[in-house]
Amino acid sequence: MANPFQRLVTELPNPDGGSFGSFYSLPALNDSRIDELPISIRYLLESAIRNCDNFQVMEKDIEKILDWANTSQHQVEIPFKPARVILQDFTGVPAVVDLAAMRDAMKESGGDPSAINPQVPVDLVIDHSVQVDFAGASNALSLNMEREFERNRERFAFLKWGSKAFSNMLVVPPGAGIVHQVNLEYLARVVMDINGLLYPDSVVGTDSHTTMIDGLGVAGWGVGGIEAEAAMLGQAMSMVLPQVVGFKLTGKLQPGVTATDLVLTCTQMLRKHGVVGKFVEFYGEGTRELSLADRATVANMSPEYGATMGFFPVDSVTLQYLKITGRDETKLKQIEAYMRANHLFMDHATAGEAEAKRKYSSYLELDLSTVEPCVSGPKRPHDRVTLKTMKSDWQSCLDNPVGFKGFAIPKAQQDKVVKVTVKEGVESELRHGSVVIAAITSCTNTSNPSVMLAAALVAKKASERGLKVKPYVKTSLAPGSNVVTKYLEASGLLPSLEGQGFHVVGYGCTTCIGNSGEIPESVGQAISDNDLVAAAVLSGNRNFEGRVHPLTRANYLASPPLVVAYALAGTVDIDFETQPIGTDTDGKEVFLRDIWPSNEEVAEVVERAVLPQFFQSVYKAVKEGATNALWNGLPAENEPLYRWDPSSTYIHDPPYFKNFPLNPPGGKDVKEAYCLLNLGDSITTDHISPAGSIHKDSAAAKFLTERGVARKDFNSYGSRRGNDEVMTRGTFANIRLVNKLMGGEVGPKTVHLPSGEKMTVFDAAMRYKVEGHPTIVLAGAEYGSGSSRDWAAKGPYLQGVRAVISVSFERIHRSNLVGMGIIPLCFKAGENAETLGLTGKERFSFALPPVDQIHPGQDVVVSTDNGKSFTCTLRFDTELEKAYYNHGGILHFVLRQLLSKSTTA
Repeated sequence: MANPFQRLVTELPNPDGGSFGSFYSLPALNDSRIDELPISIRYLLESAIRNCDNFQVMEKDIEKILDWANTSQHQVEIPFKPARVILQDFTGVPAVVDLAAMRDAMKESGGDPSAINPQVPVDLVIDHSVQVDFAGASNALSLNMEREFERNRERFAFLKWGSKAFSNMLVVPPGAGIVHQVNLEYLARVVMDINGLLYPDSVVGTDSHTTMIDGLGVAGWGVGGIEAEAAMLGQAMSMVLPQVVGFKLTGKLQPGVTATDLVLTCTQMLRKHGVVGKFVEFYGEGTRELSLADRATVANMSPEYGATMGFFPVDSVTLQYLKITGRDETKLKQIEAYMRANHLFMDHATAGEAEAKRKYSSYLELDLSTVEPCVSGPKRPHDRVTLKTMKSDWQSCLDNPVGFKGFAIPKAQQDKVVKVTVKEGVESELRHGSVVIAAITSCTNTSNPSVMLAAALVAKKASERGLKVKPYVKTSLAPGSNVVTKYLEASGLLPSLEGQGFHVVGYGCTTCIGNSGEIPESVGQAISDNDLVAAAVLSGNRNFEGRVHPLTRANYLASPPLVVAYALAGTVDIDFETQPIGTDTDGKEVFLRDIWPSNEEVAEVVERAVLPQFFQSVYKAVKEGATNALWNGLPAENEPLYRWDPSSTYIHDPPYFKNFPLNPPGGKDVKEAYCLLNLGDSITTDHISPAGSIHKDSAAAKFLTERGVARKDFNSYGSRRGNDEVMTRGTFANIRLVNKLMGGEVGPKTVHLPSGEKMTVFDAAMRYKVEGHPTIVLAGAEYGSGSSRDWAAKGPYLQGVRAVISVSFERIHRSNLVGMGIIPLCFKAGENAETLGLTGKERFSFALPPVDQIHPGQDVVVSTDNGKSFTCTLRFDTELEKAYYNHGGILHFVLRQLLSKSTTA
């Protein structure tokens, strides 16, 4: 069907001669409302105009976006087709498994299997598999990579098959870097150029921190894995037209204040303001004072402050970064010309006039000079603690009742000292607050040369004063790309980090996603035996309890130089202003200020060591497949259909499409469902579907052991996401899970209500299924917060959960639930399970009307077997989500659509 906006297509002249290509011109629409739109909304407008076919994208959708000032207040639905999709391996493996299974289903239903193929560029970066098994040694990197391949050879071979079987899919091998940093430094196009048609780069990814690319002026955010699969297959995503918070930045960061301090401050401000489901657009003269890497750090943590995007429009700083990272000069000219021509460029010379026209839904302002050094923790990213109040805050955490800011340690136990020998002949003392993990990790910070080189300077200055990291601290350096190592080497500072134990351990997410490896056995034993509240300090973006390491109950997010500082101090129970980190070789006290580099020192090293040729050489090797000999040696069949191995414990043919009905099954009433779990607030996807180690007593461990897998080869849940049998057993298997049905007992168990027996959640779920009983989950606020994780919806679906009733949902997780056919319901404002007197021991029933009579956000009455009833809001947020529910899930919906096209072609 012809695009009704074809008249807007305009040539973009190249000043050096010829044309850069053609584009759909927003100014040619001659609508004054465009100037009033936030720049981020103009990206949605351009996409809708370019993809308008009056089928997936209607002309009325363009009008909705043009009228954003009014329509964004009313939960208006629009379609969006991203330019690209990006995956990491933990979420990428199950996505490719689903695509392989869909090909099988397509063939069995009489369709063409090749119809299941990405319609947009798909990049998959393998970064989540490496673990810090070895640290503090020069050979840690090679040993960890070898171990990574030993554990994951089967998964990697499967992904290599996928890169051959599916066109339009690039797989970046292990050891290249972290997905979001590789995206920032190499994969991002900023302006797409497909067969001469130019349009803004936009991307959805199966990792919530896809938002990091927003710092480069690329519109990107995280989505559920199943939603991403639909986007790969050419489906328009349905989304609610978002409100946009205008965040004005003024002033300049003070000396000694880092981008990490800034993002933790922004996170706290934006959480307080309330930005869930909204875009945040940064503007103002303060944005000019932030490097692109600083912007990327702020954008990266959008999930932590709750926004869909934290967007910085393209400007001169963007162009400078693209030049530094070795992008082609002609491409830079094309980007600037296109962005200016389509009114998507932030020109600071005329910014005041443009800002006066633009409108936002609400406004925030921050003077950068007021930002103070800080950390966040001990259990949530938005619990910011200024460095000057850290010691008193820690004391409060010891005193406070168990909670996000409390450990309830009795006064008599707070000064406990435990002797421990880590290295032969070296005795140390552990206390509450002792730092046992110090990790420079995560794309949030390792993408930023300023903070990475600042950390190296802190290590250098500390070494010069004779200071050493405490022997019980497990130190690690996991850069987000090989470029980091190159500029650390060029600066001459890498030996300083290594001298303090911060050797490169791998190029991946490592500690930030819980792949921290084991701490020394004697340290772990001392923590467990004495119930010590041990701490981890990491330059990451997530610090939920149980995520970083099972034995670190306190976990603090900090800048890389502060990670080094806390490793030297060996404790978080310190006031850096008044207490020394240690004493030098002359016996003099050394304070943090004595080893903290000046802004000028950092800038000088950045200028000298961060060079374009490093980016060019590193990514030339990636493009040519010359980065990983182990990967190149993997065998991979070049066949369109995958040969499933029934004995595999890594890759398994999923059950979703077995006996696939050609017609939609429609919805079903929920009758007398039992409550599988009764949960509180802030249940994360880590609680629902852990990514970390598989506990020896878990249902998944039992399954693996029965199949001859040795405990040392269990690997992690994240690495086994291609096997539904393991992952269903791993659902709700977090050792820190608090289920109210268990009466205070913590762990992955529940009560099988008909019998009153306590058992693992998996065993109870399977018993309910055998007995023919549906189940629901009760939860508090922010259910499903944390990492984008499709298995947090797939697992409950396979366990038989029909609905989740919560106070509120995290955006991506709610979408994932709908995508798997699980019904999300929200209690009415001011109500929750406790206020309604629900114990979770009731049986729950409710009915939805026929699909054509369901409307987003309608009321649903839930009744119980003891005579109580209450009203919930149905969280199907768009008309398209109704269709997903009718079809039994998004993939079933897409498969039927593609099957219809394939059989009628």
